[in-house]
Amino acid sequence: MVSNWQSRWAVRGATFFLWALAGACAAYWALKLSRPQSLVAVPAVRATTPVDAAAVARLLGFSPRVASPSAPPPGLASRFSLVGVVAGRSRRGAALIVIDGKPARPFRVGGVLEDGLVLQAVEGRKAVLAATAAGPVLLTLELPPLKR
Repeated sequence: MVSNWQSRWAVRGATFFLWALAGACAAYWALKLSRPQSLVAVPAVRATTPVDAAAVARLLGFSPRVASPSAPPPGLASRFSLVGVVAGRSRRGAALIVIDGKPARPFRVGGVLEDGLVLQAVEGRKAVLAATAAGPVLLTLELPPLKR
C-alpha cells in the first residue's frame, strides 16, 4: 500500500516533469522566433519581347484575303439560321437569328448582325440580309417549312 509520504513525492515529481516540459517548449519557441529569417534571393525576371502576331500567323500558314464587299463570303448561308420572324405589311419588324450555332438573338430591321451584315427586311417567313440597309441582297434566310 502506498503511504502518504510516497504519494506526495509522486505528485511533486510529476509536477516538476510537466513544468520542465513547458519550460523546454517555451525556450524552443523563443529561440525559433527570435532567430532572424534568412532571405532567399529571387531570380531576376527578364523582360519578355513582344510577339509579332502577324509573323506567327504567317508561320502557321495564315494568308490574309481581302474580301469584296459585294460578294458574300463563302459559307455565309451555313453560319446563319432563321428561327422566327415578327413582321408587318411594311416589311419592318424583327427576326430571331442563330449565328454560328450560338443561341438565337433578336435583330430589328436595320440592325447589324455582325461587321458588314445588316438585317435589311423581314416579310412572311423570310429575312433579308445585306451589306447596308439600302444595298444589294447578300443572303435570304427562310424559316423551315411547317410540318402538317
